[in-house]
Amino acid sequence: MWSLITIILSLILLIILAMRGFTIIIIAPVVSLFVMILNNMPIIDTFQNDYMSGFTNYVKNYFLIFLFAAMFGKFMEESGAARTIAQYLLKLSGKKSKLRVLVTIMFICAFLTYGGVSLFVVIFAILPIAKPIFKELNIPWHLFIAAFMPGMATFTMTMLPGTPAIQNIIPTAYLGTTVTSGAWIGIVSAIFVIIINIWYIDFALKRSEKRGETYFNMKNLESKNGEVEDKYADKKLPNIVLSLIPPILLLVLLNLVKLEIIYTLMITVVVSALLFWKYISVKKETINMGATNAVLPIINTSADVGYGSVIAATSGFAIFQEIAANIPGNPLISLFIATNLLAGITGSSSGGLAIAMETLTDLYLSLGVNPEAFHRIAAIASGGLDALPHNGAVITTLVVAGLTHKDAYKHIFATAVIAPLIAAIPGLIVAILFY
Repeated sequence: MWSLITIILSLILLIILAMRGFTIIIIAPVVSLFVMILNNMPIIDTFQNDYMSGFTNYVKNYFLIFLFAAMFGKFMEESGAARTIAQYLLKLSGKKSKLRVLVTIMFICAFLTYGGVSLFVVIFAILPIAKPIFKELNIPWHLFIAAFMPGMATFTMTMLPGTPAIQNIIPTAYLGTTVTSGAWIGIVSAIFVIIINIWYIDFALKRSEKRGETYFNMKNLESKNGEVEDKYADKKLPNIVLSLIPPILLLVLLNLVKLEIIYTLMITVVVSALLFWKYISVKKETINMGATNAVLPIINTSADVGYGSVIAATSGFAIFQEIAANIPGNPLISLFIATNLLAGITGSSSGGLAIAMETLTDLYLSLGVNPEAFHRIAAIASGGLDALPHNGAVITTLVVAGLTHKDAYKHIFATAVIAPLIAAIPGLIVAILFY
């Protein structure tokens, strides 16, 4: 039991350090050392055999996916293709209604991320066009987060079948499933999470209006960082048809042709380079930055996985597994809870999912869980408690938007933690009844 307590203490320490701004690259080994000492584990051996084993295995399995995905994202960013898509969709929605603008931003983010564009590209594409609209309509800037997070980190990340998100790729390596596995489970959950989050956006907007909050009397990008630089202001952008070709190609190759994800991304990168070459002014730098941009995200996640591997080596984790496996009801329920807790412990959806697949796959398959249902429920579960305050994407999003946890984390908690947890319930019902 003491070992289980040390796991909880290590999670508290991890959250505190993350909230104080330390990088997970430093936090993960420090907190791992904390666990080793309290559990009387051999330090050097545990670092080499458990921490580094988890770290290097994740890099080995997913580095190429991160590399080509980052390069694709960089081509979409530097060419202005992501910006063209965002502008086009916002133009279609119009600016007559504050709620319509917020919901449109959510769906723009969803469209881009489902097309394989990373959240970092999406936020930089949408910020410069969102800011003047928020200013014109006098919408409090903190509501940008309420629109951005559900489009970026919910249904297109874990729920919709066929998404190229890493959370949908990881289970295929362990279960022999495909990216469309458990389709109806994901579709049902996606419908519910969209409805819940649109309701929340409307609720947050009305509450803000009742409080008299406006763009000008609340913290905004101008008061925080000055004017937002719009690097596309004087740049010729590709048209909407050209801009849509690479993300649509990616989805077609991955879902209809059913090509391996690495080949899919490679082809998409090549096509993007050919289509957008003349729109990119700094060609060599774009290629180099695209490759470099893959390094930090995978190192961050690998550090998380390393910490999780140390946790998995403790006796407390065995107790955790036993408790999870003995939760009453269908095994899919305990799988959902266990994966969510691992994502919360690591502060990473992909990191927590990788640990869950590594440590729980044999157990749940032996319990007779359908692999397709396993795939989709585990993926959905990785996108709940992962968005706690110490999550790297949460911290980065707030920093880029010029906001703090105090300003806007409530929106993240509502849209990216509570909403996915609630939306998973009908998905679990479908999985239990029909898979």
